[in-house]
Amino acid sequence: MKQGWQTKALGEVCDVIGGGTPSKNNAAFYAGNIPWATVRDMRHEVITETECCITKEAVRSSATNVIPANNVVIATRVGLGKVCLLGQDTAINQDLRALIPRDNKTVSVRFLFWWLKTMADTIIAEGTGATVQGVKLPFIKSLQLPVPPLADQRRVVRILDEAFAELATVKANTEKNLQNARAVFESRLETVFAEGGEGWEEVTVGDVCDIKHGFAFDGADFSSNVPDGSPLIITPGNFTEDGRLLFNEKNTKRFSGSPPPGLSFEIDDLVVVMTDLSSKMKILGKPAFIDRPNVLHNQRIGRVILKTDDINKRILYYFMRTRRFSENIKDTSTGTMVRHTAPRRILANSFLYPKKLKEQKAVVAKLDNLEAETSRLAHLYQKKLSALEDLRKSVLHKAFSGQL
Repeated sequence: MKQGWQTKALGEVCDVIGGGTPSKNNAAFYAGNIPWATVRDMRHEVITETECCITKEAVRSSATNVIPANNVVIATRVGLGKVCLLGQDTAINQDLRALIPRDNKTVSVRFLFWWLKTMADTIIAEGTGATVQGVKLPFIKSLQLPVPPLADQRRVVRILDEAFAELATVKANTEKNLQNARAVFESRLETVFAEGGEGWEEVTVGDVCDIKHGFAFDGADFSSNVPDGSPLIITPGNFTEDGRLLFNEKNTKRFSGSPPPGLSFEIDDLVVVMTDLSSKMKILGKPAFIDRPNVLHNQRIGRVILKTDDINKRILYYFMRTRRFSENIKDTSTGTMVRHTAPRRILANSFLYPKKLKEQKAVVAKLDNLEAETSRLAHLYQKKLSALEDLRKSVLHKAFSGQL
């Protein structure tokens, strides 16, 4: 800690004020003009508007409190660790706490705001609870706040405001470049299979391949606590939106018994997702290639079996990655909470492709090269975003240890 700086418990220098929720059974409570904030409203650095507004009677009849503008609120339950400033007088719910300095000559609100940004990981790590993680009031009050002289606080705030404005601009530009790199490939993919060319033919997917269901494994057959050499069971959770398979500690399921015969994939088998548990259906109909041995065929996954040697498997793979194919799979899917497609729906899609195998290989080679370049650029932009996040943390750390 820099000389001249003190350290004090947060509860010594700030009033920590909680909130509450007016009764949802009284619709009149939510017909007022007092902003009422929840974690859902913590989308930006400053809360300037809220999903709900309540009445004065709602404030009097509940545990909520109206917090004066230009103070800090943090999430201590849902959205643990989030921190925002209030742009106007705002009531808060029970998942938020307001931190109001008792003496503005001791602690600057914006200095407090930036310090709380550095404490997010500490707060998250303290969270407890089976379904919703939260921290208790004594913990918040016990957090050790560096308290430099006001002149130093103002200097730190000025530097952080300027630095983070620059970082935000660079991050926004990098994210835009990342999106643009991906958009170039996606646009080219759509054009190839929409326009075709001389010698191209339009058929249905079912004219060139069949799709085979897998085996209905029992849930008891899935395990993450079996030896690494045990067979993998591929599930929709292993598919990515960009046509790849991902196996990590969280989504890897292995077979704990003796698998039925004939269910092992070959490396380079083309497969497609036929069930999606997510409401946005981001992976329904997405294809991928089996890239490792000892993978078992689950019923939620379709195995693509070509009917002829006169078609390149990768051109069918790229077609299945087009937006047109994906949207058609979604539009024809069934189910309410869980969405399903079926082989016949996939096979019914129109498929425009070059009839000659040589031309198919040429198209695939161009798409392979373009995707490789897109992936290279995406990797560079992702590295830059990671570096920006590391820089953000480093600047915050230095600011509150007196090293700026």
